[in-house]
Amino acid sequence: MSKYFQATASAPVNIACIKYWGKRDTKLILPTNSSLSVTLNQNHLRSTTTSRADPSFTQDILWLNGKLEEITPGGRLHTSITEMRRLRKELEDANPNVEKFSHWNVHICSHNNFPTAAGLASSASGFAALVYSLAKLYQLPASPKDLSLIARQGSGSACRSLFGGFVAWREGTAPDGSDSFAEQVASETHWPDMHALICVVSDDKKGTSSTAGMQRTVDTSTLFPQRLTIVPERMRAITQAIQHRDFDTFAAITMKDSNQFHAVALDTDPPIFYMNDVSRAIIAVVTEYNRVALDKTGKHKAAYTFDAGPNAVIYAPRENMKEIIELIVSYFPQESFNDPFQLFGGVTGAVQGRLVDGFDTVVAKRFGIGAVKTLIHTCVGDGPRVCGDEEALLGHDGLPKTSA
Repeated sequence: MSKYFQATASAPVNIACIKYWGKRDTKLILPTNSSLSVTLNQNHLRSTTTSRADPSFTQDILWLNGKLEEITPGGRLHTSITEMRRLRKELEDANPNVEKFSHWNVHICSHNNFPTAAGLASSASGFAALVYSLAKLYQLPASPKDLSLIARQGSGSACRSLFGGFVAWREGTAPDGSDSFAEQVASETHWPDMHALICVVSDDKKGTSSTAGMQRTVDTSTLFPQRLTIVPERMRAITQAIQHRDFDTFAAITMKDSNQFHAVALDTDPPIFYMNDVSRAIIAVVTEYNRVALDKTGKHKAAYTFDAGPNAVIYAPRENMKEIIELIVSYFPQESFNDPFQLFGGVTGAVQGRLVDGFDTVVAKRFGIGAVKTLIHTCVGDGPRVCGDEEALLGHDGLPKTSA
């Protein structure tokens, strides 16, 4: 067997509170506005990627969830791989004693432990894992900030998955994109009490991709330019809220920005509908839950947000999650619930719905089992991880250990 180099890494999902929507440069993936996200715990949601360089490989190949993905010349996968290979070549040229393998072809195998392309930021974690695993394969001294510049060119939001905690992607102004990078606003240990409940409404591939949708918005929405004037102040305010662990302000801004993102999608010609009736019912339930809380305490207890899909993410302090789960189950019953934080005894099983006192039951209709396919309870988490050989996705022959 020929000598080869291999590395496996995992990267987290991030869900934006200030949304990225629109590009000023479609090739370099430079955004029209800055954005900010929460990195979610990889124990619950992650992409894992194994990259191997081998002189016997005849071409670059990538498998995603067991299926071959075409690496189109000039496409995003090709760009990411080419950029990482270029950095390795620079390292080799600068260090004569370093082994030369940047010219070898690579086999890459990636797996998501959650639905792909259904509004759960699969491309973000996927490209982050790809870039991070190649960085480890090529033994690069690059920082997460440096890697975010490359991951951004694969999938814009991927740059934010190179960090844990709370992460900002700066829009930048440079034409070459050199100042459009991700940076950590606060680590996962700064606000570990930040939890999230993901309501998977659909795991189908969405009808309008983010790439196509956002450019239609830029080209046709008359509301979109107004959004760009509002985002900078939201970025400042939500960053301050995170630094002060001010959930009330964090919640208000997160929900407003989600609403505005979907408003400009609706204002696109032709209109883009990412949410459905179940999504809107979740908004109504969370809004009523907050109304009760505001009446009693003057502060929000939960924040919904929706990316480009129907799935809801509900952010809340850990202390509120038990009653939020019971509330959601009241309207969207579940056959079972995985309880990673032992709010219900830690046993996977059915959860009984329950409403908080003062909740107006008529705000939304009650749906049947299956309207929300599953609930995933998670929390803020760390950035990419290096995985051991036991987690490698490629076998000794350089092919996936498992296939679709």
